[in-house]
Amino acid sequence: MGKYFGTDGFRGEANAGLTAEHAYQIGRFLGWYYRGQRGGRPKVVIGKDTRRSSYMFEYAITAGLTASGCDAYLLHVTTTPSVSYVLRTEDFDGGVMISASHNPFYDNGIKLLNDRGEKLDEATILKIEEYLDGAIPELPLASREDIGCTVDYTAGRNRYTGYLISLAIRSYRGMRVGLDCSNGSAWMLAKNIFDALGAKTYVINNQPDGLNINMNCGSTHIEGLQQLVRAEGLDVGFAYDGDADRCLAVDENGDVIDGDKILYIYGRYMKERGKLLNNTVVTTVMSNLGLYKAFDELGIDYVKTAVGDKYVYENMLQNGHRLGGEQSGHIIFSKYASTGDGILTSIKLMEVMLERKTTLSKLAEPVKIYPQLLRNVRVADKDAALADPTLQAAIDEVEQKLGDDGRVLIRPSGTEPVIRVMVEAATDELCSHYVDKLCACLQG
Repeated sequence: MGKYFGTDGFRGEANAGLTAEHAYQIGRFLGWYYRGQRGGRPKVVIGKDTRRSSYMFEYAITAGLTASGCDAYLLHVTTTPSVSYVLRTEDFDGGVMISASHNPFYDNGIKLLNDRGEKLDEATILKIEEYLDGAIPELPLASREDIGCTVDYTAGRNRYTGYLISLAIRSYRGMRVGLDCSNGSAWMLAKNIFDALGAKTYVINNQPDGLNINMNCGSTHIEGLQQLVRAEGLDVGFAYDGDADRCLAVDENGDVIDGDKILYIYGRYMKERGKLLNNTVVTTVMSNLGLYKAFDELGIDYVKTAVGDKYVYENMLQNGHRLGGEQSGHIIFSKYASTGDGILTSIKLMEVMLERKTTLSKLAEPVKIYPQLLRNVRVADKDAALADPTLQAAIDEVEQKLGDDGRVLIRPSGTEPVIRVMVEAATDELCSHYVDKLCACLQG
């Protein structure tokens, strides 16, 4: 990760950590870069979520792109996976999504995608950072007929909607479905898709005002959807985050079905139909031990990557795996998308429920989630703290005591001077006891 860009783009508080000037410079560099690579007049597609600052950043990036001689195609308010879809299926040089995902409204972010709808490569990101820091001389401006233009491209968003509808193999008629759109990118798309497929749709948090995105709603605050499902007696509910690249579900009882359980449900479904290539599901190190035990029962193999859907997708791409994701709800179906897609995840879960003629709770029942406790400990030197012999001895001791009924994960934060200490065990009390013990070593 670089100075500005992390695993999920350049993110910060609008006009503080991330400014309109940053956005303009990123647009300037991308326009110049693509023009040098491809010649002619490059085309970049741009989407944004519903934050108030997203409009400011959209205009700033567009100004930078067009000043460098690149055309900017505006999808307007849309989801991250829709930008990725347009890039994969049409002739664009690159793409930009303006969103801080599940963060509060005052944050924002700039995600950069290549012409295949994947996250932009690290080498190019580092060049952009050099330009932001003034290490690259000022770039030439386009002039006269070479100045770029903007194009209203809502047609691209509409094609994406049609694509998702086409993936459903059964009608949803008779199904009662709740949707929490997080006052974000999914606020129109999700309901339109479920209505078109015949569901009786109940929607909450679909009135964005620029300030209420993710505010006590969506996949990070799923209590409202749980209440809706229980109150209305719904068959299922789906909650998205601000840019709709993640999804968590709620079963008919109002219980949460997280990303781990979603991976289990669809991984099992794929295996039963002979569709699980390499017999492998890609997870991150944060997936629950209960998921791995359930996979072991089914004879499904799994891979553990670093935290971040970027690393999940890279592993899937390199090894030809078809299913992967994170506990947080980033689920990647590589046959259909090159990024996590919350609405696509909903459609895939609906498929399993309808094909197997059963409820979501029954499908998730074999996964017994282990209690998990995560605590952050601030340290002066992350490397030195992790290498401390006292900590290493404590880790060995805890792992021996847990045996096959728990695990320890200690990792440094990629952005903060903290060590993350996580313990899974059979009970909450054991988690708390062992986390206390390990944190004491770091604080001592």
